[in-house]
Amino acid sequence: MFGPENDPFTQAIVTSFAQALKRFGWVEGKNIGIDYRFAAGDPALFNTYAAELVGLSPDAILASTTPAVEALRHQKRTIPIVFVLGVDPVGRGWVQSLARPGGNLTGFISWDASLMGKWLQLLKEAALGVTRVGVIFNPDTAPFAPFLSGAIKDAAPSFGITVKLAQVHDDAEIEEAIAALAQEPAGGLISLPDSFNTTHRDVIIAAATRQKLPLIGPIEVPRAGGLMSYTFDPVNQHAEAASYIDRILKGASPADLPVQQPTKYSLIINLKTAKALGLTVPPSMLDLADEVIE
Repeated sequence: MFGPENDPFTQAIVTSFAQALKRFGWVEGKNIGIDYRFAAGDPALFNTYAAELVGLSPDAILASTTPAVEALRHQKRTIPIVFVLGVDPVGRGWVQSLARPGGNLTGFISWDASLMGKWLQLLKEAALGVTRVGVIFNPDTAPFAPFLSGAIKDAAPSFGITVKLAQVHDDAEIEEAIAALAQEPAGGLISLPDSFNTTHRDVIIAAATRQKLPLIGPIEVPRAGGLMSYTFDPVNQHAEAASYIDRILKGASPADLPVQQPTKYSLIINLKTAKALGLTVPPSMLDLADEVIE
């Protein structure tokens, strides 16, 4: 797991996964044992826990987020691995193709480049005055950042926006990067889907709020006080991954299980935050929103 063990978001994911396994007949403590590790967005812990889990010789491993997969790939390559929240699995060499993975890894894609352009579009629609957007991420836990931030940069000119990448490694750097962005007017912020950002989301959201910057990011952002998100449900994706764990435990090979992509995206807008930022969200956006937080 990518997040801290005591985080409500992490616990929702763990519960969803365990309940889905139970629906397939796998009951922890009865006919299945599950060993959890919680990396809390710490690059070193991903590597430490990957080695620990492989050392247990499990029948399968669920790898939540790209850093978890990368850490496991340096270990034994015969244990079946189902990844969740994976980014660019073909480009990263995890699988031969989405339809036929061909090795010991398969799973569920989360973020693609086109979605990042959509984030930029929505941010501009909600905050018409935005002309500069910062993209915040930790390069140690977001090795896919160039893949996603490149798409943001490519889309930015069509919206009259310039993009600044902000690499951060701790809370102090988060505060510094967001304060620097706010020194000039018409700023906005994108929080990349990164295990570090998720773990430190309260700091990012608090700094963005303090600096009056509209913030778009993963699903947990608006629910914790940021402006909006447009994304799939990561809790549900972990539940979907249980179906692949079930099939592998019953003899299927990950090489033959196609990598799946999200089929539903939801727009979530925190209207309370919008009002605090002095923004008037267009009624057309509110009509399209799947969830409006007031």
